Amino acid sequence: MIALTIKSLKNFMNSLLISDTFDRFQVSEATITTFATFSIDGELHPEFYENETADELRASSQRQVFWKEIKSYCFSIIKGKRTPLSFKIVLQLPPDEVELLLAKSGLNLLPEDIFGLFLNCQYHGDSLTLTTGTSLRVFTLDKSLDNAWDQMLQDFLNQQDLDYMIP
Repeated sequence: MIALTIKSLKNFMNSLLISDTFDRFQVSEATITTFATFSIDGELHPEFYENETADELRASSQRQVFWKEIKSYCFSIIKGKRTPLSFKIVLQLPPDEVELLLAKSGLNLLPEDIFGLFLNCQYHGDSLTLTTGTSLRVFTLDKSLDNAWDQMLQDFLNQQDLDYMIP
């Protein structure tokens, strides 16, 4: 687990809310506090959709909505003359990306051993901190997955020209 402080808040927020930079991530939860607190749990409800789409979603392994599906709602809450008091957006690496990370890093874990690889985005007042997290379905003292996820995130941020510092 690492914590990173974003250097350019405006640049990061444009990447998060306007561009497609984080669209492939799933949403675990989002809480935005402006004049009131708005909460989204990120759980996908296939029964909301028409029969064919609902059946496809039930057959897939997708249990959370993708960021691209709710970022416009979050943006509508955040935009305006005043910045939010705070927000916490917890994104999750999708299962296919987890499989790629495991294959690339040569870790001795199976995709089903991993509950999730998380990116916690927390804004308070004038600073934004990103914190990584891992959740496993198996017990291990090995921190290789944590290290691989931390490195993958830093590489991703560097590729996207999102400057950060390690406090």
